[in-house]
Amino acid sequence: MIGLVIGAGPAGLMAAEEMARGGMRVIVCEQKPSVARKFLMAGKSGLNLTKDDPALMAQFPEWMHPMLREFGSAEVQDWARGLGQKVFTGSSGRVFPVAMKGSPLLRAWLARLAAMGVEIRTRWRWTGDGFDTPHGPMQVAADRTVLALGGASWPRLGSDGAWAEWLPAAPFLPANMGFFVDWSAHMAKHFGQPIKGALLTAGDHRERGEFVISARGVEGGGIYAISRNLRDGARLVLDLLPDMEEAVVEKRLAGKDSIGSRLRKLGLSPAAAALVQEFGRPVTAASIKRLHVPLQGPRPLEEAISSAGGIRAEDLTPALELRARPGTFACGEMLDWEAPTGGYLLTGCLATGRWAGIKARG
Repeated sequence: MIGLVIGAGPAGLMAAEEMARGGMRVIVCEQKPSVARKFLMAGKSGLNLTKDDPALMAQFPEWMHPMLREFGSAEVQDWARGLGQKVFTGSSGRVFPVAMKGSPLLRAWLARLAAMGVEIRTRWRWTGDGFDTPHGPMQVAADRTVLALGGASWPRLGSDGAWAEWLPAAPFLPANMGFFVDWSAHMAKHFGQPIKGALLTAGDHRERGEFVISARGVEGGGIYAISRNLRDGARLVLDLLPDMEEAVVEKRLAGKDSIGSRLRKLGLSPAAAALVQEFGRPVTAASIKRLHVPLQGPRPLEEAISSAGGIRAEDLTPALELRARPGTFACGEMLDWEAPTGGYLLTGCLATGRWAGIKARG
């Protein structure tokens, strides 16, 4: 049997491995000149493979739970070790390879796939019923096909969402992204500075974390974790001193010296103090503990870490087979799910890719 995988990111490569493991001859087609570009880009700042989180399932829709039960955080770590990559768990529960980068893991993975007979063809762009290739239009006659075409974020790395022209999909939205803020000129000297240890609230989601003040707004892990609620209209509210009771803040804020001096004595960084003076006037304990930062909307889709939207669960069987295209399966970010950063996103891609590959091989 011939298995075709379209898209050579983590989900596609995982599907290819499982299909080859089942005895299929596997061909992987990738539109870019090289594979797993987004995976490698993510690894430049430290490849967050997964998260050692007892509540991991809660980060995914229920229809994905069978896939995560079979390939969750522990299995991702074992998979990396099986490729010769030692891993460690940080204080936040995030799991990284000791090498930190994605390239050593990818090299080992590609070598294993090659040894299994998996063929990878680059610069092959899917057109819905065939491929545009350096040699002209081409077809691949396959018994089973797995689509792993990605979402619509970071299009320069290959996930451009163009496939939605040929398949039914929920509209794409940015996910895990920053937000625009209309700063005054006084904030310019704080651009690039982190705000550490804040409690961020957006609707019913509260997140203790760090974010960065940038020229265009706010971004970083703490913001990404609550970005779904913010995108859907919730207000961003900060507690800049979450370990200090409001009454204590009020007492320490009293005095006759300047506001700036009093904020520094509270232990706020210059950037955090500037935030208070930007949006918390008149400065009170309440404005420090419940600082509303007005947002001007999310950063565009092409700047988002990932995207929401894609193929809906109701258009798939439990095996991730497209109901409208028997014999064709889908996985990874092209599915309509939204996971926060912190290892959940990659875990979901690997789990769904593995599931689709196993189901495709029969």
